[in-house]
Amino acid sequence: MLTRRTFLAVPAGLLLVPRRVWAAQAAIDLAALDRDRVLGQARRYLDEAPITITATSSPRSAGGPHDFFSEGDYWWPDPAHPDGPYVQRDGMTNPDNFVAHRQALIRLSLQVPALAAAWTLTRDARYADHVLRHLRAWFVDADTRMNPNLLYAQAIHGRVTGRGIGIIDTIHLVEVVRAARVLEAAGAIAPGPAQPIHDWFGQYVTWMTTHPYGIAERDAKNNHGTCWVMQVAAFAQYAGRDDLVAACRTRFTDVLVPTQIAPDGSFPLEIARTKPYGYSLFNLDAMATICQILSAPHGDLWTFETPDGRGFRRAVAFMAPFIADKRTWPHPPDVMYFDDWPMRGPALLFGGLALDEPQDLAIWRRLPADSTVDEVNRNYFVRQPLLWLS
Repeated sequence: MLTRRTFLAVPAGLLLVPRRVWAAQAAIDLAALDRDRVLGQARRYLDEAPITITATSSPRSAGGPHDFFSEGDYWWPDPAHPDGPYVQRDGMTNPDNFVAHRQALIRLSLQVPALAAAWTLTRDARYADHVLRHLRAWFVDADTRMNPNLLYAQAIHGRVTGRGIGIIDTIHLVEVVRAARVLEAAGAIAPGPAQPIHDWFGQYVTWMTTHPYGIAERDAKNNHGTCWVMQVAAFAQYAGRDDLVAACRTRFTDVLVPTQIAPDGSFPLEIARTKPYGYSLFNLDAMATICQILSAPHGDLWTFETPDGRGFRRAVAFMAPFIADKRTWPHPPDVMYFDDWPMRGPALLFGGLALDEPQDLAIWRRLPADSTVDEVNRNYFVRQPLLWLS
């Protein structure tokens, strides 16, 4: 039996093991665990009207009022040339950058999943109706909708008006899409109102897979490439693009796992950064979400391995001890926000259930589910597991 600390030799080629039944899911009663938290959040969100990107703008944006705009986090004014192009300080976030559109998107990712999770607990139509109100404001209504592209994301003052790596800003739509799917599948959102939302994501995923920015992000070697796959998988699944869903499965097995996971399960490209702990957690959670989206009904990505044993199982085995006790982390601490991690991310929960690892579930249960730190919320994108495991 393949256990947490023992790895099997695998014949030449790549291995796909049939997905096991998630009998371990009974080990966590998510409805009981999260009920008070979810309903407390959702009742508050019922009183909050939609706010989309059209509510704010920046004079530094090259786009229009319906274009999402953000600026590269680690770029700062050059002390030698204050009015010239910005210079990079890796890992150090510039507090003067324009972040209002990103904050609006994160706000949406807090509200919609919580409202949808509250509906799953109560079947109160007010929650589903308010979800639809937000979705229409963001993706349908002419006055407030966001354009289905990220042409102006993570711009750098004096250098570029937008970049492919800006696509990572929409990771917060992954759980929004999940919420919509749950409500639509249950009939809480009807097909007619849902169709233009599907159309928006169909347009966006087409842009992500054809525009040079999207191609550049797909080919990124680190967590950016992982998050491209996670997003395309989620959005293509929602938009009915089965061809792109299949392509994401192939990219996970043929590119992400062999090139990002070391033989010991670590993420060398993340460890080389100035925030090695936070980036490793982030990449692991994105891989777990990919596995959760894509494993059924076409096969098991949780137990997929390369011939030398690289795969999600080994990656979560590497990180789990350092999530349980951050003091044992063998690499330098992150230059910022090291004390604010870890959170109750999806890797331990989804992986613990899929791989039958009760110790990971125990670690997950004692971690915080919510944060008031902006940087944490920017890199924390699965907050309502009820939507994923119901």
